[in-house]
Amino acid sequence: MMRKVAILRDESYSPHCVEKDRAILEEVARRMDIGEIIGEKELMGAEGRFNDYSLFLSMGRLPQTLSFLTRMMRKGAVVINRPQGVANCSRTVWQRVMREMHGPLPPDNGSFGHWVKRGDGAAQTVDDVVFVPDGESVDECVERFRKRGVMQVTVSAHVPGDVVKFYGVARTVFFRCCYPTDDGDSKFSLERINGCAHHYNFDEGRMKMMAERLATALGVDVFGGDCIVSEDGNFFFIDFNDWPSFSRFKDDAAEAIAEMATRRLEMNIK
Repeated sequence: MMRKVAILRDESYSPHCVEKDRAILEEVARRMDIGEIIGEKELMGAEGRFNDYSLFLSMGRLPQTLSFLTRMMRKGAVVINRPQGVANCSRTVWQRVMREMHGPLPPDNGSFGHWVKRGDGAAQTVDDVVFVPDGESVDECVERFRKRGVMQVTVSAHVPGDVVKFYGVARTVFFRCCYPTDDGDSKFSLERINGCAHHYNFDEGRMKMMAERLATALGVDVFGGDCIVSEDGNFFFIDFNDWPSFSRFKDDAAEAIAEMATRRLEMNIK
């Protein structure tokens, strides 16, 4: 019998999104007849009972989870998202990969202020993403990160424009964009720095292409992120994440993830 389990992200990596993250995972699990959902901390110490499982649908980010899933992949299990892909979504890594692809990133310096962000992984608190207005010291902000024990940070120029969130599922037609300021649904409310969206025109097809190229290069199947769209229609990637909550598009996203995961599982069996 094929055994499947869904792994829920630890709350430390779901700031203000605990219920939304659970909702998308539960919906995918329902569509795939997965009756077992376990949290990352519950998984610790119980790994042995999953040794013969065929599919792991995982939102996990804890190092112990990624190490366990790596071992399961070596035994032949299908894991979505793959642990190395999750690790690659740390800001320093995905930005380096995007630069190698000559993709659209904000410049390092500008005259509208700067953003200092945690570089060794996804943001866990509002203190991991800080806007430094023009004229204030970026170096002092970086030092505050280091005093908290965050040694890897990234610095980029602030780009005026619309904040656009995007969501995708690899090897499916699913790709969605939205403006968080339209409905006020925001994790840290940092979109206020850019103000309400003007809905500048941009090439959504090109954004989809660049997001999917990056996801493929990083090795993630379920992804999302943020772009800034400037008045002239250019866009710049400012965030990229493994398995977002898809809260605005939960049902369509769950259908796409279930379709993709089922196909991966069938190919693995063959």
